[in-house]
Amino acid sequence: MTGRPHLPFLRRHTLFPLPGPYRTPAPSPAFLRPAFGVCIATLLLGGCSLMPGQKDKSADPPIDTTDRVLSASEASEVAAQNDRKPEGQAKREAFTLDVKAPNDVRDYLNLHLELQRYRQLEDLEGQELARLLGAAEANTRDLLGTLGYFSPRITIALNETPASKRAPREVTVAVDPGKRTRIADVDVNFAGAIADSQQPAVAAQRNEVSTGWGLRPGQPFTQDAWDGAKGTGLRRITARRFPTASVSASRADVDADTGEARLQVTYDSGPAYRFGPVQVRGAERYPPEVAQRLSLLPVGGEYDQAALLAAQQRLAATGYYDSVFLTMDTDSGNPQAAPVIAQVRDAKLQKIIFGVGASTDSGPRLSVDHIHNQLPLIGWRAVSKVSVDQKTKLISSEQTSLPDENLWRWVTSERVQRELTGSYEVNSGRLRGGRAKSTDHIDRGYFLQYDYATTTNGSADAPPSGSALSVPWSWTGRYFDNPTAPTRGYGVAVEAGPGMTLLGDRQAFVRTYARGLAFMPLGTVQPDGGGEARRSRLQFRAEAGAVNIRDGATVPATLLFLTGGDNTVRGYSYRQIGARTVNGEIYAGKYLAAGSVEYQRPIVWNGEMTEFEGAVFIDAGAVADQPGDLKAKVGVGTGVRWRSPVGPLQADIAYGVDPKRLRLHLRLGFTF
Repeated sequence: MTGRPHLPFLRRHTLFPLPGPYRTPAPSPAFLRPAFGVCIATLLLGGCSLMPGQKDKSADPPIDTTDRVLSASEASEVAAQNDRKPEGQAKREAFTLDVKAPNDVRDYLNLHLELQRYRQLEDLEGQELARLLGAAEANTRDLLGTLGYFSPRITIALNETPASKRAPREVTVAVDPGKRTRIADVDVNFAGAIADSQQPAVAAQRNEVSTGWGLRPGQPFTQDAWDGAKGTGLRRITARRFPTASVSASRADVDADTGEARLQVTYDSGPAYRFGPVQVRGAERYPPEVAQRLSLLPVGGEYDQAALLAAQQRLAATGYYDSVFLTMDTDSGNPQAAPVIAQVRDAKLQKIIFGVGASTDSGPRLSVDHIHNQLPLIGWRAVSKVSVDQKTKLISSEQTSLPDENLWRWVTSERVQRELTGSYEVNSGRLRGGRAKSTDHIDRGYFLQYDYATTTNGSADAPPSGSALSVPWSWTGRYFDNPTAPTRGYGVAVEAGPGMTLLGDRQAFVRTYARGLAFMPLGTVQPDGGGEARRSRLQFRAEAGAVNIRDGATVPATLLFLTGGDNTVRGYSYRQIGARTVNGEIYAGKYLAAGSVEYQRPIVWNGEMTEFEGAVFIDAGAVADQPGDLKAKVGVGTGVRWRSPVGPLQADIAYGVDPKRLRLHLRLGFTF
């Protein structure tokens, strides 16, 4: 049975029907009489079910399958009745189905052919099977069309197999799919504001859709690829400026004789949209200014789906809301100031969070956090914490006001801590008050700060106790491609400010500190089996600090520097690189210099790209009381990175050159 397919030119989104779910003809009037009898019998049996004893499932009335096509639910019931046959009685299918075709085509047809639905009907009549076979060729052609085969040769044969224990009949569907259709030409058109605008950014967006089109000349044509390419192009338009864009027309002209397809699609962008004011819905406990200001959405800025998602995540992270959902109201009638609807559900006024963790730096950790979202009288938010591990015992609290119209907010904090600082146990405290501001990429702040520190287990040459008043200023910029698992970009942080010691002979000082992190992409790693390629990269990390003060003056240890550990110089213990006393004891020094270079490469296993990466690195760091005394401590090693669902997991084995020993370093998550 062969033939040439008729190819209607259909517009909009699909050219060929996709497989399943299937439709069956409506039951004929002749079916109503037995169906009515079944309903009466069911009602009568329902009354009998009130009597004691278990219902005999073998008494269910059979479904009439004569001269009609069964619905899906009826076919399932027939199969269930067959499964309830007495033990020892063999079950037989209505027929077996053998598809002879190339592997990929055979698997697809075995999954989607309508004939598969009727194999289990043991009492399927020959007349009905003949009717099903008559429709099987058209069904097969439709399915092959979705794979890009439009000139197949199809042979369907029915053989009687009365001696078979499996089924009394065998149906064979032999398919020669013929030449696969390939893309000959692609024409991507635009209508609406995206077509009319002369802005370079809009022109770049048009070019991104055209050059990134998923189907290129020479590639095989399939229904899934055709639908996927149109959808991907539409998402690139709706992601920025044009949230109401749609596919206004699409056409696939297929020439079955030459095996070529010519594709044409037109995107209508609609108007360009800009962010209007945020309208908060659902808030009961907290004022709407919380969401309006902390969302950081620029009123009048061009619509950006990524910015909307970032604002939603930012609001969810504030702790004021248990759930946040942001949408743009495109029905407002004003695309140049479309309101952003913030549907929120308030968080509880107070919350207690218990935490358990561990790190190779400080061992197991227990913590308790208490959050109060609206302090009495002042309405500020307070976060208090108690944390205990092998190296540090900490009690702290921070209070922050709502941001003003310029996003600045007041901040106060208190901290009491006992920590192993080099070779000494140090009790310290800090009081701070000032102003801070956070935007998408930049955090900044300035404060008035009081510090004190006391060494508790020191020898005669241990650092003395000290206290100081300082005015630090801080600025942090983050420009990474991903805030939680970056592979490109850089970050810079700077702290600086004057101060005055308060114990003994008062002395003025200036403290400065800077750190940076950068990723430089290298070559692309392509798996042998195809699929997504990923890039290897170099990671550079550096930090430096200095406290400029007259020799002999006492500065609190909390303002000085130590290094070593998971995030600094691997191969050394946590904060065990510092200045040295004459007895070799380690203490915090006035000058710090540290750096690291790391090569990271995606791991391919059995030809497939994995979520793991390998790394090799070299770290170095030094701390001293004089710049000329800085002597680098070096660590080298290798490790594995895993892109886990909760963030990057880092496991490293590092060799400390100075102590001449190996150390394991584990770290979860990314912070800068």
